[in-house]
Amino acid sequence: MSFLDKVFAAGIVGQGGAGFPTHIKLDCKVEYLLLNAAECEPLLHTDKYLLRHFPGEIIEALHKAAAQVEAKEIVIAVKGVNTVEIESIEKARAEKKSSVKLFRLDNYYPAGDEQAMVFDITGRIVPPGQIPLKVGVVVCNSSTMLSVYQALQNKPVTHKFLTVAGRVDKPTVLKAPIGTSFAECIEASGGAIIKNFVIVDGGPMMGMVYGSNEASSKFVTKTTSGILVLPESGNFIARNRANSFRQILNRAKSACIQCSFCTEQCPRYLIGHSLHPHKVMRKMAILDLDKPLEADDILREALICCECGICETFACPMDLSPRQVYKYVKSQLKGQKFEQKSPLIPSPMRQYRKIAPKKMMSRMGLLDEYRNWSENYMELESKNVCIPCSQHIGVPAVPVVALGDQVTQGQLVAKAAEGALSANIHASISGRIVRLDSAISIKGGT
Repeated sequence: MSFLDKVFAAGIVGQGGAGFPTHIKLDCKVEYLLLNAAECEPLLHTDKYLLRHFPGEIIEALHKAAAQVEAKEIVIAVKGVNTVEIESIEKARAEKKSSVKLFRLDNYYPAGDEQAMVFDITGRIVPPGQIPLKVGVVVCNSSTMLSVYQALQNKPVTHKFLTVAGRVDKPTVLKAPIGTSFAECIEASGGAIIKNFVIVDGGPMMGMVYGSNEASSKFVTKTTSGILVLPESGNFIARNRANSFRQILNRAKSACIQCSFCTEQCPRYLIGHSLHPHKVMRKMAILDLDKPLEADDILREALICCECGICETFACPMDLSPRQVYKYVKSQLKGQKFEQKSPLIPSPMRQYRKIAPKKMMSRMGLLDEYRNWSENYMELESKNVCIPCSQHIGVPAVPVVALGDQVTQGQLVAKAAEGALSANIHASISGRIVRLDSAISIKGGT
């Protein structure tokens, strides 16, 4: 099998973002292959764990991937403050006599935004609405490259490394079978130490927020980076969740003071994208929210927002939510495109407006959670899993098993939809198929 065939067979998707199938992503020719090991979401520690414990495997996979895409430069991007991880990479690089370069990122959020990273490392600006491939770059994350290494050993993706943190008894980097419930992951980390809490799927900045009662119905996928247990009051996430979407829009209409701080702190604006959140907030004041939006140049800017959340969590002095307004505008303008008319010129103020994660967490009321971390690791053995057929961008995988079938760990249970953007899915435990619809549930044992 070829390199891409093995990656496809293993069912690898981007494990640090939206889950773009890796066999398609690496079917290209570029100048740069970048490893995104920034882990810029505060409270997450998975990438750092992988860099400490699997640097040789990641570097080997990088070289194989670089040969596939014919990259002239291979760069690992890691925050300069992560000295232990840097030492681990340097040691593995020396042992393997690797030509991989190491780039020390500043400690800011969102250093892991791939467009910010491309600019930091190459000086190239990815045009709005485009991907790094447009400027000769491919970006993959640490978990994805570890899966590539395993695929070259003919091992499919069955488990996921993730962080379980926040208000749990024992914050942990967990290796869990795909399809494990969030409730089981939380329990494996000692359980919640507070009674009233919410769950964040991902990081505190861009993760999805759920009620504690939903922990048993949410499951680990290939893209799950972390599970956070946070108080349901006393922090930004809780406050924002308490407001209805209509309240958020009405507050934007009535309380924005047009200070433009949201724009001046916007990471995409700072690299030259025509993105002005304060203008959209001003526009809200004259819009009738009961009528469909009529697109104009200002509203179309929302289409290129990366939803990093700086505008609402850190920049706005009025505690408004430009990101939520942008989400609303995006939902109204589906199918439309944005074309930047002004030149791509980065702001000379960018270097002065990088926000340290600690400041971000302090502003959000999550400083205690930010400080509460010590190195723990656990491999979870689940007895029952529920594996979604859609864990990636594109078309869901098609089941190839039937109810009652006995399967073994690593067996193909859903194949990539033919001729479509899709990815294979494998059994993460051995057992019997007990559910088969939009997800495949496996009951462990016989």
